[in-house]
Amino acid sequence: MKNNDFNLMHLLAFYIRHSKKVLIFTALAALVSIVAALVITPLYLSEVIIFPASNTSISKELLTDVTRSRKDILLFGEDEEAEQLLQILYSDEIKSRIVQRFDLFLHYNIPTDAGYPNTSIGKKFANNIKFSRTQYQAVKIQVYDKDPQMAANIAEAILELVDTVYNNIQKKRALGAYKIVEAEYLRWQQIHSGIMDSLTLLRNVGVWDYQIQVQMLTEALVRAIEKNNAPAQTDIKRQLATLERFGGLYLDLSARLESTQLQLALLASKLSEARVDLEQNLSHKFIVNAPSVPEKKAKPVRWLIVVISTISAFVLISVILIFLESFKSKEWKQIIEETSADNKTK
Repeated sequence: MKNNDFNLMHLLAFYIRHSKKVLIFTALAALVSIVAALVITPLYLSEVIIFPASNTSISKELLTDVTRSRKDILLFGEDEEAEQLLQILYSDEIKSRIVQRFDLFLHYNIPTDAGYPNTSIGKKFANNIKFSRTQYQAVKIQVYDKDPQMAANIAEAILELVDTVYNNIQKKRALGAYKIVEAEYLRWQQIHSGIMDSLTLLRNVGVWDYQIQVQMLTEALVRAIEKNNAPAQTDIKRQLATLERFGGLYLDLSARLESTQLQLALLASKLSEARVDLEQNLSHKFIVNAPSVPEKKAKPVRWLIVVISTISAFVLISVILIFLESFKSKEWKQIIEETSADNKTK
């Protein structure tokens, strides 16, 4: 306890001896920090919090068999969707569109004819517009700007562009899928048309339904024989000969026609799904906090700058004075002399 009191007295005596220097240096630092804090341009913050929507195909969820397991389009997304949303937000397309829409080169006073203007605007964009994850797996968008209305406008534009860029990326793939299905559907339509043309030719020669015709002609031939009707027998035998000649082809074409119609029905359903995926413009986010015009500046916190600068100056001058006082002390001089003597001996 006495040792602590002794150290405290020493410390108090130290600050009494150097009170003038400490006060002047600390006061100057406080004054400089006040001026610097007043000079710094205040920035306003417009903040948005969104949850990603679950990734799913609208056509498959709304147009296909409801009995299969599927992902609800109204559910919030999980980690994977949140990471994908962040990648979209960090994309060059969103940055370039925001820069162009709000003329940020002019707004940030970055001359386009200077060296590396795109690098400069990129750094300014990264400093003023930030994207991050929250502890609840949401995505936070923070826009700082000297103009509160501009901060809110940029945040609103980013929200709009998220869906635009997301949908554009998906539509490129959806267009490729649609063209593949469409080409296959058209190919099967041509096959179907060829079969129908062949069946039309068979009907022209008298084969319109092989099984029914064989049954009807057989019954008619029996009646003609019973009545001893030779002309009728001749005509019926001629028709049966035609059926015998083209019957196999007719049965083959009929089976192929049924298979083709089933394939066309399936492809028509797939084509409809692909068209929905191509034309859909569903939002990929749930907005929790919408952007608004901030009323108070977010930074700098002037009083905090002044306090930290003043305390830092106080600590710095204390360390310097302690070092100088120690350097002048007898103990320090004795150490220097002993060190010099050792060096000479060596």
